[in-house]
Amino acid sequence: MLLELAQAKSADSRSYLKGLDYSVVQQCMHCGLCLPTCPTYDATKLERHSPRGRIALMRSVADGELDATRTFADEMYFCLGCLACMTACPAGVNYAELFEQARAEAEASEVLVSPWRRIIRWVTLKWLFMDHSRLQILGLSMRFYQQVGLQWLIRNSGVLKLLPQRMRELEAMTPSIQPKFSDELIAPRTVPEDSAPRYRVALLTGCAQDLIFSDVNLDTLEVLKKNGCEIVTPTNQPCCGSLHAHNGEWEAAKDLARRQIELFPPESFDAIITNAAGCGSHLKHYSSLLKDDERYCGRAAEWDRKVKDIHEWLVEIEFRVPDESSSERHHVTYHEACHLCHGQKITMQPRQILKAIPGLSLSELPESDWCCGSAGIYNIVQPEMANKLLDRKLSHIDSTGATTVATGNPGCLLHIQNGVRQQGKDLRLAHPVSLLAEAYRRETAKT
Repeated sequence: MLLELAQAKSADSRSYLKGLDYSVVQQCMHCGLCLPTCPTYDATKLERHSPRGRIALMRSVADGELDATRTFADEMYFCLGCLACMTACPAGVNYAELFEQARAEAEASEVLVSPWRRIIRWVTLKWLFMDHSRLQILGLSMRFYQQVGLQWLIRNSGVLKLLPQRMRELEAMTPSIQPKFSDELIAPRTVPEDSAPRYRVALLTGCAQDLIFSDVNLDTLEVLKKNGCEIVTPTNQPCCGSLHAHNGEWEAAKDLARRQIELFPPESFDAIITNAAGCGSHLKHYSSLLKDDERYCGRAAEWDRKVKDIHEWLVEIEFRVPDESSSERHHVTYHEACHLCHGQKITMQPRQILKAIPGLSLSELPESDWCCGSAGIYNIVQPEMANKLLDRKLSHIDSTGATTVATGNPGCLLHIQNGVRQQGKDLRLAHPVSLLAEAYRRETAKT
């Protein structure tokens, strides 16, 4: 009997859902107001594919009525994590926390373990994304592959036809690597040219953002400089840990959070700026992640207060509107990245920035806050559902007649960009801050 009790206690200690504050688990009223906002429920009309259904499964695990089986794990990974349900929920259920804890539960149960999956997770989550220099080496290799024409040769030689369909699809999703990474474009310290700094901020350059959209980081720096900010941008920045937290690697996420706090002491800055919606949503919750860490919990709370999405910060400091000399006609529509509108509740600020750009005409996008299907690595692991959502998004974009789609997240930019290319559309994808930076540059060019 004592042995059985000891084993049960040991099992409970490994259970993330059983260790969670039970008030979080039981907060759902099962009212169903989340159902119309959930992309997977909308597509399947199955209760288990809804936030309410998933929370019921989580509560059963927390109550000990259900084991974390493979079916449970598959369901948690079928969820996009778009957090639209949190916007709709009248009870304020913290689905983001439940979602991450449930995935951690799935990983702790080892019901999804296979030799191949174990290798992939170790290489990506525990090795590659734990050291940014390793990620940059991969980026350099991909850049060489693309610049010397190997990618073109392979894509046009017919060799890819010999591969399984899924491998061909993944190859087609390979992003273009920027000619230079952020460390090559941005100095560790930048100050305004024409006046004394009004603010001292830190700039996060990200992981995928650094390799694929380092130009957006440079645009962000230029906009901050034009608005009276001294910008500190340390080299070789670590991953924020979002990828790890969303995929059940809780301890790795904590380790990366500590590294960020050490690299960017929050007490030293007026704001810590992020331009990636998915990262920003995670970065603003380090205090929850490190609440049991006596050394870091206080600094993590200060960190949370200082982290600002670039749109949020610019509106807060009353950014300078470009003058009319910068006017250039743009017809733009705006896709709301899920973790910006639902995770961070930032909706009006990007629109304020876009509407302030002379010559820019903004058309509202139908279902602008509906997930595009990117959702971190969802488009890689759940391609069928991701592509359905992408097609839906592209159809709505077509209806606006816009020639440019603005969105504030690298995953959305890349996913929609891939869809645009596959459908042969003539459509530009851009971060709102890049459009603002271009307007500032046009001012300079005409003086």
